[in-house]
Amino acid sequence: MVSRTDCEDDPSASPSPIRTLALPHLALIAVQIMFGSWPIAGKVVLRSMSSTALVGFRVVGAAIALLLMHGKMGELRRLPRRDLGLLVLCSMLGVVLNQFLFVKGLSLTSVINATLLSVTIPVFALVVSIVFGYDRVSLRRIIGILLAIGGVVYLVDPLRADFSAQTRAGNLLIVTNSLAYGAYIAISKDLFKRYGALTVITWIFAIAAIVTLPIGAYSIRKMDIQSVGAGVWLAVAYIIIVPTVMAYYLNAWALTRVSPSTVATYIYLQPLIAFGLAPFLLGERFNTRVVIASILIFAGVGVVVKRRRSQASQEVTKRPDAFAH
Repeated sequence: MVSRTDCEDDPSASPSPIRTLALPHLALIAVQIMFGSWPIAGKVVLRSMSSTALVGFRVVGAAIALLLMHGKMGELRRLPRRDLGLLVLCSMLGVVLNQFLFVKGLSLTSVINATLLSVTIPVFALVVSIVFGYDRVSLRRIIGILLAIGGVVYLVDPLRADFSAQTRAGNLLIVTNSLAYGAYIAISKDLFKRYGALTVITWIFAIAAIVTLPIGAYSIRKMDIQSVGAGVWLAVAYIIIVPTVMAYYLNAWALTRVSPSTVATYIYLQPLIAFGLAPFLLGERFNTRVVIASILIFAGVGVVVKRRRSQASQEVTKRPDAFAH
């Protein structure tokens, strides 16, 4: 008979339960660091490259990487033709519009503002779900929506809207991006349920790459490639590999081992990571308007994703691309 001590000393013994439980949580923390670092790396690249060029590199690069990943893991599953229209719509909302609006908005506003406004995605997903009849209206949800929208309105400050002021134009682009992405989350849930996250994400990026490639190529042709430094190219490679492919894969892996409510807890680390890094790496600073808007937006989102969450909020927590701009 083998003693308990012998088993614990045996290196060939199976991993400890503590380690098995800890790995998904470590993966989720890593995912939020990856996603939270993307706007900061993007801001660095945008100093030397146009927003359309960066989108072209990221979308096409991510599509190639995801297709190669499927080549290693097994053949990419073909989806029925009846789902082609929905797949194209999801690709346009979830990647093409999402990327162009977010990256252009990021070039015109701060990382702190962009990340804060992106937190409203679950609220926009709920609004779209209610409009399409996927979710029901309740007093609590209305309060949450109004709180979050109040924070957005206060940060964007439409009463003083001056579209020559870069941050306001950038903020509005980020809000529009969040609305488009919320709609994508709401309408794409059936595809993810039927065919799996990694398969659907790969197809969505592949279709988006076909649309994005000519736009990005035109922008790249106008660039002075030789003036782009090695550090910028490393940042582009980082954006493609780390906060896109690696983050999607790790989050999908973690979702097979922990509950969606656990994922929801970690998702909201992402803006806190960006808030913490942006002042040190980019010299950005908080102001009173950002602090007040943060309180309103986080309170509104907190009310929306509270216990007995809506279907839309559950979809956000279950998805590996929930805040993956």
